[in-house]
Amino acid sequence: MAKIKNIILIGFMGTGKTSVGQILAKKLNFIFVDIDELIEKILGMKISEIFTRFGEPRFRDFETEIIKLITKKKRQVIATGGGAVLREENMAQLKASGVVFCLTAPENVIFKRVRQCKNRPLLQVENPEQRIRALIKKRMPFYEKADFSINTDGLTPEEVADKIIKEYERLIDGKAQSRAT
Repeated sequence: MAKIKNIILIGFMGTGKTSVGQILAKKLNFIFVDIDELIEKILGMKISEIFTRFGEPRFRDFETEIIKLITKKKRQVIATGGGAVLREENMAQLKASGVVFCLTAPENVIFKRVRQCKNRPLLQVENPEQRIRALIKKRMPFYEKADFSINTDGLTPEEVADKIIKEYERLIDGKAQSRAT
């Protein structure tokens, strides 16, 4: 491979960023970094508690600071939180440090994957399905800025990781042509 870059995984919650990221890192001998997990570790509290105590805007500030720090390193698979793309500076930083892959899935699939999760503060509402639809609609223009997009519905995390590796290697070798798989 000509030039090693980070692999960045963006996308809505429940699309498989963490599962796929861990597999990718292992296969490529990269370090796996989950931005949300890192924030929890540094602040010593769960994301839901951060949202409750400080609010979403302050959480986004923490997230931006972590992204600035973590993107200085190479040979990483970085899984972002679903809303990290909402700040233009985050996307610029992520794109500058590597290849950005957006993991997607249909709304109903996402709902099935996350409906039992109590640690998703943005879904602790009366109608989580409606909230998912609204958040995806709001974030889609940001997700579309990824270098590649992969629909994870019907694929195992291993299969998604293999697709990412194939596209990553093509891009690094200067042969990438398509945005979606």
